[in-house]
Amino acid sequence: MVEASSAAGPADLSAAALVSALPLQVDLLQLPPEVPAPGAPALRGVLDGFFAHWLSLPDTGALVGSLAQKAKTSGGPAAAMLPSMMQGGASVPPLSPRSPRLSRRSSSLNSNQSNRSASPLRPAAARPAKEVIPQFYFQDGRPPTYEVKKQCIATVDQLFAGHSNGLRPQANPFCSMSYGSAIEFRMVTRELCKLPTFFTTALFEKIDKESTGFVTREAFTDFWVNSNLMSMDSATQVFKILKQQNCNSLTKEDFEPVLKDLLDNHPGLEFLKSTPEFQERYAETVVYRIFYCLNRIGGGHLTLRELKRGNLLSALRHADDEEDINKVLRYFSYEHFYVIYCKFWELDTDHDFLIDKENLIKYGNHALTYRIVDRIFSEFRMDVQQVPRKFTSKVEGKMGYEDFVHFILSEEDKSSGPSQEYWFKCIDLDGNGILTHNELQFFFEEQLHRMECMAQEPVLFEDILCQLIDMIGPENESYLTLKDFRRCKLSGHFFNILFNLNKFMAFEARDPFLIRQMREEPSLTDWDRFARREYVRLAMEEDGEDASNASGDVWDESLESPF
Repeated sequence: MVEASSAAGPADLSAAALVSALPLQVDLLQLPPEVPAPGAPALRGVLDGFFAHWLSLPDTGALVGSLAQKAKTSGGPAAAMLPSMMQGGASVPPLSPRSPRLSRRSSSLNSNQSNRSASPLRPAAARPAKEVIPQFYFQDGRPPTYEVKKQCIATVDQLFAGHSNGLRPQANPFCSMSYGSAIEFRMVTRELCKLPTFFTTALFEKIDKESTGFVTREAFTDFWVNSNLMSMDSATQVFKILKQQNCNSLTKEDFEPVLKDLLDNHPGLEFLKSTPEFQERYAETVVYRIFYCLNRIGGGHLTLRELKRGNLLSALRHADDEEDINKVLRYFSYEHFYVIYCKFWELDTDHDFLIDKENLIKYGNHALTYRIVDRIFSEFRMDVQQVPRKFTSKVEGKMGYEDFVHFILSEEDKSSGPSQEYWFKCIDLDGNGILTHNELQFFFEEQLHRMECMAQEPVLFEDILCQLIDMIGPENESYLTLKDFRRCKLSGHFFNILFNLNKFMAFEARDPFLIRQMREEPSLTDWDRFARREYVRLAMEEDGEDASNASGDVWDESLESPF
């Protein structure tokens, strides 16, 4: 009995399991008559004893083996209840459930363990659903929706209808049918592309790469629709239209077709067609002003980011809608150009289109100090550590017209960002990015001397220094940075105190007329007010000269008549 019990132990069999699973023959157990009743508590112990005895019988092993093999082959419910050792006679314990790391093994290992992974005792692990991230970057811009693209193509068909050969950018005097084509293509630029009409020539040349003189419907659709240009913002569209191939920035030459289109089609500039030389000067001045305000990095290369941050497109749209070009104060006002050019012409005494240091010292009725003018021309001195701005004239000791445009815009509006950077670099003698008290005193010493020569009451530098620091409000009172000036609205007065005596005295006088004028027109900048005053003065001087010449002729005749 003991041996039979120990033999049954490793097999991990229980009496209740086999009695319920196997059709045992009760007569083989040879039960004695003293067996307890089926409902008695002592029945289980007796059955366990009888079961161990039955296992020790000779025919039991053969019977159990045949029944187990039959249950295994049939695949019935009894097979799922048999221990694994009885099913296959395995000599090793089963593996633990496979971890995600083991699932990444080679295919040969997976094939060897395919039977284990398919076991009904181990349910397959559910794989997490793969998250699909939608595309958020498109190299050529986000493609337009089907409805937008369909509507755009319908508008293209409407504008190109009746022009099988294509459209022209301008009217051809030798073709009587070309004027309508010119009008239609300008409508393409304005109504379809939503751009100012002054980009018509540039857009046409960008599409008509072979210079055929026509833009067909297919060529325009391929350039504007198929390349996703229609889905980009206006600044990016203008940037791609103007820039040259394989270039990442715009140069001054890239704006030539825009200015040519402006001069040819704007009604406010029609009077300039009789003077081509001034058309060229006007176009140059406009481009110089654009780069002065937008090209903050410098170098003559305008980036897409600078174009987006600027207000060039809004100014062009204003010029497209306004017939009076002088009301477009940003970049395109002819009166502004007239003031800049006349100021330069007055200083250029020899009219070689270059001015030197002695010419510039006369600007504004000798308003500037010698030290600040010397600093402006310091690029030709070898002992200077930092140059405020390199001249584009390429002539030693001479300032060109572009350099003068940069100077006069900075001088007459010292509150703008480019002007603050310009004058800050002029005062920063050592180029370390900060203005010390010694540097401020160096420029104010000449101002103090000029006040003494003009019998003005001198102001000590210590008192001026306290006023300057209170005016700017720097983070550190021991020095000033460019960041301090950008937060201050009185930076213009700060610089005038140091090197422009006329404006310094005017600021101290506080002209009530100018103060009231500034309050009535707060949208105007210092440059706008200066240009308006100077244009009126120059116009009156020109009218006065004409009147004096006319009266002089009459006076001469009256004097000569008695004799």
